Amino acid sequence: MAGIIKTVAVMGLGKVGSLAAELLHESGFTVTGYDLYPKDKCPFKTEKLDLADVKAVSKALQQNDAVLSCLPYSLNIGLSTLAAKHKTHYFDLTEDVPTTQHIRKLAETSETVFAPQCGLAPGFIGIVGAHLANNFERIRSIKLRVGALPQNPTGLMGYNFNWSPEGVVNEYLNDCEVIEEGVHKWVSPLEWLETIYIGGQKLEAFTTSGGLGTMCETYAGKVENLDYKTMRYPGHAALMNFFFHELLMREDRKKAGEILTNAKPPVNDDIVYVHASAEGLVNGQMHREEFVRGYKPQLIAGKYWRAISWTTAASVAAVIEMVNNGALPQKGFIKQEEIPLGAYLKTKNGQYYIKGDKETHMKDILFDDVTKKEGRSCA
Repeated sequence: MAGIIKTVAVMGLGKVGSLAAELLHESGFTVTGYDLYPKDKCPFKTEKLDLADVKAVSKALQQNDAVLSCLPYSLNIGLSTLAAKHKTHYFDLTEDVPTTQHIRKLAETSETVFAPQCGLAPGFIGIVGAHLANNFERIRSIKLRVGALPQNPTGLMGYNFNWSPEGVVNEYLNDCEVIEEGVHKWVSPLEWLETIYIGGQKLEAFTTSGGLGTMCETYAGKVENLDYKTMRYPGHAALMNFFFHELLMREDRKKAGEILTNAKPPVNDDIVYVHASAEGLVNGQMHREEFVRGYKPQLIAGKYWRAISWTTAASVAAVIEMVNNGALPQKGFIKQEEIPLGAYLKTKNGQYYIKGDKETHMKDILFDDVTKKEGRSCA
């Protein structure tokens, strides 16, 4: 494959990592997937790797042009530091603010790319939000909302943990960055509750951390109001506030994640709601632009993948494609909001968002009970 990236190390072969590795493999990259318990029969090479073995991790980085971390955010500081040392292009899916700040510092003196936050939120939602905002002479607001939800919710919580419980707990408890009336602020999570309707479905949205990535910095002095919220079915925020604060589960994040995952395990029939809007002046008049979608599971390489899996994996794979083909800078720190949406959607992996958009507007999508199971690239 032409470009600066020929070989990619994918660290972590969970639901997203295994699909991201397969998408990169299908895009022409030579991929090696690393995991403590690697799967068999993958279309790409896999190797066992203990991330505590710094020497082994360093060897893997030296053997590849780029590394994609699909690991828990807590492991990305160490991995990104080694990537800088060995001059390996670095990509990840983190929503953790301190981790991104560390990576930003590494990029200041690096001759390689550092592109964290390449998933859904932060990631795709920021690319869309920036695209909408580009239409205005003066921007009054940018509002970004994402919800990864079961299509058929049960119980009062109306939720299933198809995403990392560690990541969800982290974003429910860490402070949230916003711009309000032109002032950069940090506000509490699980607040600023609002009601949103998408295709007749009533949802609630509330503040969570990390979803804006670096957008507050980019739009400081350019926008009056900027915020990110997570969408859930009504009543979810009140239950989470009770769980974390009245029951004091905020004091043991690991245990909180274990309890929630045990109570609400993953489901195959999920949906990812995306609601981005921007308001501002065009020719002296106030206008509003919106991007509203509901992405469902999609058939990829002969297997159905959950919506949260393919939206996340396709997003980071598209960014790697763009770095490789020169559509993005080939060194330094890459902000998601600086990625042009048009070029992003033209990549092989960005096309999945277009295909998913078409399927969203079908009246009904029926999957066979057997083939509908979550796709697994490797047996």
